[in-house]
Amino acid sequence: MDEFEHGAAHKYLTVRDHLATLVAHELKVGDAIPSERDLTKQFGLSRMTVRQAVDALVTEGVLVREQGRGTFVAPQRIDFEMRLTTFGEEMRSRGMEPATTVLTAQVVAATPDVATALEVEPRDKVHYLYRVRSADGTPMCIEQVWVPVALAPALFDGGPPASMYAALRDAGLAPEWGEDTLSADEATDTEASLLGLGDKRAVLRAERRTFSVDGAAMFSRACYRADRYSIWVPLRAPRPTLVPRRRSTQADTTSPEPVTTGSDATTTPAHAPATAGASGGRP
Repeated sequence: MDEFEHGAAHKYLTVRDHLATLVAHELKVGDAIPSERDLTKQFGLSRMTVRQAVDALVTEGVLVREQGRGTFVAPQRIDFEMRLTTFGEEMRSRGMEPATTVLTAQVVAATPDVATALEVEPRDKVHYLYRVRSADGTPMCIEQVWVPVALAPALFDGGPPASMYAALRDAGLAPEWGEDTLSADEATDTEASLLGLGDKRAVLRAERRTFSVDGAAMFSRACYRADRYSIWVPLRAPRPTLVPRRRSTQADTTSPEPVTTGSDATTTPAHAPATAGASGGRP
């Protein structure tokens, strides 16, 4: 980098750090930042350099632009940690008040993909819950949840449970571990409306299988607004992979064999967790 390029980069970072400090110590969520014109005068820089600094903080989710209005302090992003906790527990741990709007709660026939995830037969009866989860009055995610009726026949007898994990524990199906599949996507029109996304359609999708000691107990799909979530994943040194096995059926004539993988793998029972850590919190 030559002297000119180094100087330009330093000026850009000076403006960026100044704005980040304002957000951290002086401004509140929804407050407007100084205009590009004021920042240009304050630092004696070009409009392009100032805009680059603002753009960087918008990309990081610290600021948000509103067309025709200006640039404002964005709501804090929530770390989506990979663990088995409920949405309510996660929000309360951050000082936010959770709420739920139930859109559908009924018994339906399992579609082939749901049946595969729950290790049941297609068309078997499953409890289906479709709901919007909010925090401090702001919609945060949309959830669809399926639980085999055969495992918990009375699951919805008292109405949709406030916590599906608590309901599973009450039914003797305490969640032991889970596995998530995450992907980035664009919200559908319905999802954008339910989440209040406006023109920003980026969402984080998560599919989860939750296992009790006896096998798959719940399957869920969630759609999170990407402007309010970031993913936090703890890492560890590699260990032998533990591969879950399907639940035994009456047709099975022998007990499931232990599953081992890797040259130094240890013997593990069927349905052992695929990783040492559990998956991120929702139901």
